[in-house]
Amino acid sequence: MVCRNYPCARAASGSATLVPVLLTRRLAAFLLLTGAFQWLGWPGFLRVVLRDDRAFAPPPGGGPTAFLLVHLAIVVPALLLGTGLLVVGARAWRRAPR
Repeated sequence: MVCRNYPCARAASGSATLVPVLLTRRLAAFLLLTGAFQWLGWPGFLRVVLRDDRAFAPPPGGGPTAFLLVHLAIVVPALLLGTGLLVVGARAWRRAPR
């Protein structure tokens, strides 16, 4: 196990414990761009799905259809992942050596 900037620790069982990882600015920029790409792309896709005739059942019910629910099940985790990438990327960018 390589530990340059942080102390290494071993558990009593001999297995290594988790230590902080220092990411490079290049990787931090990649994470930020990937997270931004998620937030730029998926909301537009969701707007298209919401305008589609198949998204909602016709009146009198008018509720969401399986078409909409499946697409929401794709978009929501993608946006959560994008948010996580932005958070990790921003923290890594601030802490990365210049």
